[in-house]
Amino acid sequence: MLPYFQTKDPTLSQLQTNWISKLNPLLGNILANGNFLPDVSLINGVTVINHKLGRMMQGWIIADVNVGASIYRSAPLNDKTLTLTSGAACVVSLWVF
Repeated sequence: MLPYFQTKDPTLSQLQTNWISKLNPLLGNILANGNFLPDVSLINGVTVINHKLGRMMQGWIIADVNVGASIYRSAPLNDKTLTLTSGAACVVSLWVF
């Protein structure tokens, strides 16, 4: 979130107010604070992926997959890894957040 700095300059004060009102909702969106993981190879079975967020993961989205496969999370979300089970060997791109 953007901080507000006290100033006596009314123009700068108005700019800050406008920036904060527009940018803070975007910066606070959980999807905006994610990581793109391109070209992740999944086996037919369980694959453990380091999500590289450095914090507790909140969710994930498949952005691309190269074959038809049933893919689901097969372990609880945690602060280091994402565990996916796939019904076919495939390559996916993931957005983790």
